[in-house]
Amino acid sequence: MSQSLFTQTIRQKLLANGARSAAGEDTDPVPVAKLFTPDANATWLLTEIDPDNPDLAFGLCDLGHGCPELGSVSLKELESLRGPLGLPVERDAYYSETRALSEIARLARRAGRVSA
Repeated sequence: MSQSLFTQTIRQKLLANGARSAAGEDTDPVPVAKLFTPDANATWLLTEIDPDNPDLAFGLCDLGHGCPELGSVSLKELESLRGPLGLPVERDAYYSETRALSEIARLARRAGRVSA
């Protein structure tokens, strides 16, 4: 599942962050992957995958309606999602981030959109 969205390395990082979260660690990770719709305004900055439910990812979700929020998303649903022109969700292969998720979320809420 989700092999088309993530490389093995990215998937391992997402699962490792998910394991730390599931263990109760107080973390504020840096997003590992950026997904987006090329023909719409949706963006997902993902930090982790739930190790007990590998279909469930967590991160900053921006559906393009002016109110980005932290939450969970089904990877299976993202893989099946198509924008207005029929284009699938893509991973930004050049995405690299150094800021913690909380900082990005704070800035995105203020701006009304993710700008990563």
